[in-house]
Amino acid sequence: QVQLVESGGGLVQAGGSLRLSCAASGRTFSSYAMGWFRQAPGKEREFVAAISWSGGSTYYADSVKGRFTISRDNAKNTVYLQMNSLKAEDTAVYYCAADFDRSRIGVRDILYDYWGQGTQVTVSS
Repeated sequence: QVQLVESGGGLVQAGGSLRLSCAASGRTFSSYAMGWFRQAPGKEREFVAAISWSGGSTYYADSVKGRFTISRDNAKNTVYLQMNSLKAEDTAVYYCAADFDRSRIGVRDILYDYWGQGTQVTVSS
């Protein structure tokens, strides 16, 4: 079992930056891939970024490519999402998730086994 706790959300002006963190506990952190998803009001949850168990591979949604960076520190059991050049349309609750299948970097939420409680990101225009 894995517990995930996100932090770092908040209110920021358009063009600004935020860094989200997701602290994991339980199962060995380096044994699973991690992803970030988001859900805006009235919309379905969507994929944002994912990273392999080693950190050697990453994948991004087209909407955030070039602006967001996912990374992980296996020594600190933490995955990060650095968000730059934020736009109003990035406003959402952001969730981190753990995928126990080390062979892939999943973009579909049904592939993920555990989820955090979410952190709100609000970008004012």
